[in-house]
Amino acid sequence: MNMIQSARAQVSELTRQAYERAAAAGALPAGAVISGSVDLPKDPKNGDYASSFAMAGAKALGMNPRAIAQSILEHLELEDTYFSRAEIAGPGFLNFFLSDKWYGGVLSAVESEGDAYGSTDEGRGQKVMVEFVSANPTGTMTIGNARGGVLGDALASILERAGYDVWREFYVNDAGNQVDKFGLSLEARYIQLLKGENAVVFPEDGYHGEDIKALAKVFYARYGDRYLYADAEERQTFMKEFGLAHNIKKMQDDLARYGIRYDQWFLESSLHESGYVSDTVALLESAGCTYEKDGALWLRNTDFGADKDEVLRRSNGFYTYYAVDIAYHRNKFKVRGFDRVIDVWGADHHGHAIRFGASMTAPALEMQDKKLDFLIMQLVQLLQDGKEVKVSKRSGKSITLSDLLDEISVDAARFFFNAKPTNHLIFDLDLAIRQDSENPVYYVQYAHARICSLVSNLAADGASVLSAEEIDPGLLNSETERALIKSIAAMPEEIHLAARDYDPSRMNRYLITLAGDFHRFYNANRIKGETPALLSARLKLADTVRSVIANCLGLIGVSAPEKM
Repeated sequence: MNMIQSARAQVSELTRQAYERAAAAGALPAGAVISGSVDLPKDPKNGDYASSFAMAGAKALGMNPRAIAQSILEHLELEDTYFSRAEIAGPGFLNFFLSDKWYGGVLSAVESEGDAYGSTDEGRGQKVMVEFVSANPTGTMTIGNARGGVLGDALASILERAGYDVWREFYVNDAGNQVDKFGLSLEARYIQLLKGENAVVFPEDGYHGEDIKALAKVFYARYGDRYLYADAEERQTFMKEFGLAHNIKKMQDDLARYGIRYDQWFLESSLHESGYVSDTVALLESAGCTYEKDGALWLRNTDFGADKDEVLRRSNGFYTYYAVDIAYHRNKFKVRGFDRVIDVWGADHHGHAIRFGASMTAPALEMQDKKLDFLIMQLVQLLQDGKEVKVSKRSGKSITLSDLLDEISVDAARFFFNAKPTNHLIFDLDLAIRQDSENPVYYVQYAHARICSLVSNLAADGASVLSAEEIDPGLLNSETERALIKSIAAMPEEIHLAARDYDPSRMNRYLITLAGDFHRFYNANRIKGETPALLSARLKLADTVRSVIANCLGLIGVSAPEKM
């Protein structure tokens, strides 16, 4: 239950009812249709909610806004509502002040909804695919993949909480020219391993990383020199399949270690084998969306709003990655029936996303009722000892996800990478392993552990956490207590906004705010040694915070430790 929205809706309804009573009494002209806004004042001294009804109705009623507000105030009935009182402010605002019923209702909502607290039904079961990471299986996963993994996984969890039917997918580029280069590179390293560096010329456009050499050693350890004198075509095919299988399994293991699991690892090769790529291109051809130039087949992408046309089939007869991408997304919508698809891509794909989005509006594809969105994340810069980390000790190249998880915890990696996706991220490795309040994930987790310790210690003294019905919310009336309950109430709204804006980093910021409000409450209010009624109320409040922190950390794939 969203107690913030419920209170806002109640202000609107109470104001409308008061207007109707005032009109019936002759205090205000009847029959006016007025739709004022309901906002949350920045300063709680000005009330918890402010209605602009009187100012919005000034023209329709032909009266001064403060006079309208006075009549509304005189006809307000607040008994058994979320509000204890209302008053007029400024040019005619009606400020409403929350009652104990609302504060108690927040605690009750968390208790009754449990792990589902914060859920909404705005998705109404709509089928949504989030495709993320989709790293090329010819190499290792980079820090960019690590960031995309967290953002995609956390966004998927948030969309699930917002009522969508979510599918997580990893697209495996296991076909095409880059895979052939990968196979040839592995073959060359295998032969060089057995016969020396000069035994074969390494492909100039091949993969030169140390990971290919390491993979050749793995192949040799398993098969020895069995394939050294085999038919070249047979050897290349087998080594390519071996390398892909090995790397895909490594990706799956690394991502599982990272707390990410997919509903499907979708193979590009399946699109070629089924004929879906050729069928999709033929569909565009028959609709007049293509033309030939220099022996290649081009998509008239400028007809759909893009800044340039795109090649679909090269002069050698091979389909481009662009043609395959169109077929893949057509498969998502037309074959598998997704209503919405969200692709999580890196900053270098920004221009491609704009052009590709234009392509998918081609009438021949019949995607007009479907929604394709992109979450474009910015680059990551790693810092250690105040300096940029450019080289991995293990590979001699850019640090990989596996390298990173050897240095810091999964919790720290996931929390830090779940920063606002549209901002450049500076990831401080030293900060990520610090155990103090400067480390945001430690700060949040410590709040959870602190509450667990509090509950445990008080239980040893015979004090247990009571139900929301058993405590008196009116006792929780200090500024820090009320602020903390409002923070608890904000979680459903944060989930709504995170889902709407594709911004899972809102959960990080919310957690930091909630933890801060808890620490301020705990430092300002004694629990142990208070009267039984006040102890029970404050203990219930603390335990409710514990539940919400654990709930929210779970959404972004971070653990909630009971001890630290």
